Amino acid sequence: MRQIFTPIFFLLLLTTTGKYLVAQTKAFPKGSLFIIGGGNRSDALIKQLVLTAKLGAKDYIVILPMASEIPDTGFKYISKQLRIHTNQPIRNFDFNKHDTKDAKWVDSVAGAKLIYILGGDQNRFMKAVLNTPVYTAIHKAYSTGSTIAGTSAGAAVMSKHMITGVQLKDSKYKETFDKLWDNNIEFSQGLGLLEHTIIDQHFLKRNRYNRVISALAAKPGYMGVGVDESTAIIVKGNKATVAGDSQVLRFISPENARATESGLLKFKQINLGVYTAGDVFDIIP
Repeated sequence: MRQIFTPIFFLLLLTTTGKYLVAQTKAFPKGSLFIIGGGNRSDALIKQLVLTAKLGAKDYIVILPMASEIPDTGFKYISKQLRIHTNQPIRNFDFNKHDTKDAKWVDSVAGAKLIYILGGDQNRFMKAVLNTPVYTAIHKAYSTGSTIAGTSAGAAVMSKHMITGVQLKDSKYKETFDKLWDNNIEFSQGLGLLEHTIIDQHFLKRNRYNRVISALAAKPGYMGVGVDESTAIIVKGNKATVAGDSQVLRFISPENARATESGLLKFKQINLGVYTAGDVFDIIP
């Protein structure tokens, strides 16, 4: 048998109570993340998003629709929901159709108080922004106090190691993994607003337990957070607060995790938490 997990002490120090301390090398960003697991967005959830953003009289909102196959329609729907709770300007910046080096547009992204990333295909979104000034502008906004929000694919891109949805050992795409195999999950580079936590979305609705366990097997020392539909986590520093109608699951520290000779994953136990609206838990930023 091959050992696939090794301790990463500079990232995660486990105690007997299952809590941990993250080694800090820099200050937390001043902003917040509002990560929605997809599905319907209730009026109450959008109200909480607007309150989290703390929009002032001169502030504005930027929608980034590049993950969506129907970006204009997606912009229309989220704008309509936001308009119930704010009169601040809402701008649609589709960098699939516009130069990512346009200084005026990029500066507008960096200056937005709320940036909202639509759902769709996270790979399509990252193809549009990776290694561009837009990527840098999103990080600048987050570091200086803005709220970065996203739903579905817009949730997946928050992670540094972004789940693409592809199984490396199964050529047919499935919304959920039906096996627990070693080296089966594909990652791509995400925004990295969460460097040490891997986000999975539509979690309970699509039974994605196998997928997040596969992710933890591939990335020892990382945390997996599954956000269900119509539900969000609001991340500030190293704390996550749950909002919305369903649940959020947190997976950490599989014990003695290994792969068999045939590539099946196994471990003794895993630290699992299930949280509902109002609950607060530690997260690895």
